[in-house]
Amino acid sequence: MEPVTLTTVVASTRPGRLGKPIADWFGAKAAGHDLVTARTVDLGELALPFLDEPDHPVLRNYTKSHTREWSRIVEESDAFVFVTPEYNGGFPAPLKNALDYLVVEWRYKPVGFVSYGGVSAGTRAVQMVKQVVANLRMLPVGATVSIPFASELVDNGSLRANKILDDAAEQMLDELERAARVLRGLRVESVT
Repeated sequence: MEPVTLTTVVASTRPGRLGKPIADWFGAKAAGHDLVTARTVDLGELALPFLDEPDHPVLRNYTKSHTREWSRIVEESDAFVFVTPEYNGGFPAPLKNALDYLVVEWRYKPVGFVSYGGVSAGTRAVQMVKQVVANLRMLPVGATVSIPFASELVDNGSLRANKILDDAAEQMLDELERAARVLRGLRVESVT
């Protein structure tokens, strides 16, 4: 069986963010999954400027090299995991910007969420971003990983995950892999 290409996206670009060590932990879990080819994209490193294409993204008439690169990454991916904090009850602006850059490339791809924050564990951010990905015809999977008080679990650039987080990650990976296989057929049909 051909592996599913899973792209984990670090949504926060804020200095001192916890998203990178959390994404590293999740990426290692994904890389250990037999049926998944895993990679991580850090929006801080990708450095997409605020949406700067002159044409609507549905036309795919990209004029900027950063947009063409982002389009290639998303197009090659079968599934996504967004690692997102909660900022003021919502998700970070760099994630909204990255989503808005493209339209067609997101269609019929499953998405999971690893959220983190204080007592709410980033769950309000996930509920908000689900509305956006649904409009892009993505499929949010039911399994999630929610990390409350994440700052207490990150030491020296690494997440000290527990069994609950590890089990949640495995459940989400299984669900993403199954959904990605089913949705591949819809993507092929929508192109023809």
